[in-house]
Amino acid sequence: MSATEVQRPSGTGNWFWGIMITLVVLALLFFGASIFYFSKIVSKSSSKYYERSGKGSEKVAVVDLNFTIISSEPIVKQFKDFGEDESVKAIILRVNTPGGGVAASQEMYEAIKKVRDSGKPVIVSISSLGASGGYYAACGGSIIVADPGSLVGSIGVIISLTNFKDLAEKLGVSQTVFKSGELKDAGNPLRELNEKDREYFQSIVDDSYDQFLEVVSRERKMDKEKLKEYATGRVFTGRQAKEIGLIDSLGTFDDAIMMAARMAGIEGEPAIVRKKERITFFEMLIESIGKNELKEVKDELKGEYLDQPVLQYKFIY
Repeated sequence: MSATEVQRPSGTGNWFWGIMITLVVLALLFFGASIFYFSKIVSKSSSKYYERSGKGSEKVAVVDLNFTIISSEPIVKQFKDFGEDESVKAIILRVNTPGGGVAASQEMYEAIKKVRDSGKPVIVSISSLGASGGYYAACGGSIIVADPGSLVGSIGVIISLTNFKDLAEKLGVSQTVFKSGELKDAGNPLRELNEKDREYFQSIVDDSYDQFLEVVSRERKMDKEKLKEYATGRVFTGRQAKEIGLIDSLGTFDDAIMMAARMAGIEGEPAIVRKKERITFFEMLIESIGKNELKEVKDELKGEYLDQPVLQYKFIY
């Protein structure tokens, strides 16, 4: 060994890099945990926030009904909050939906009607589609506006039952059922419907249909028997719907804003507010790799297949 060489203890390099790697891993874990904790605090402390546009000082709120109706909660909650907010002078329900569950549609209608009856104007603006349960909910508004080419109506009820009896037999799958009454397993996908099953489900559909007719007849001031001529499940263009009395006016979303401002006594341009969900940092990352698309597929499968039979005010297309 030369005079300039210094002998290092064996294993010093491995020891040094081991400590460095450990520190880096701990730092990353701490950083990740901090972001997660902070994002959760932000999400819990403010799960919703207001998105505001327009230069006016007096507010008109917009509630978007732009999904297949499975739960009423998003709409009911917003109408409750905006209905109680004295700074909000009117509400626009922006509709673009084929409808959905009967009970959820009815709950939305009642929440919308409650705000309307309290004296706060509710203007319904139908975008591309305001059908079935969406139209049911819309009837709770003060006035209904649609574009000439919007699709409106589809007044009716549907239950879809899937039967796997033949497939189960081919696969050698059998089922033993113990029940307390003859209709307890009505709609069982592993056996054929009998006549009593059919009468049972039809009675549910007929009663739900009659409830739909009663609401539309009362809210649109139409004779119930006359209404049945249009309540066959079909949709109408906005122009056709205006002619038969299903809507009040033809117009755009901007027209609806002006109507809302006028009915609320707002002079000039109103401020438009919407409630938006505040998402966490990690949710934003997940969204960037397709979370929304996966959620839409899951919700569609849930609504159409996994929860059958489902009683629906829904436009099937």
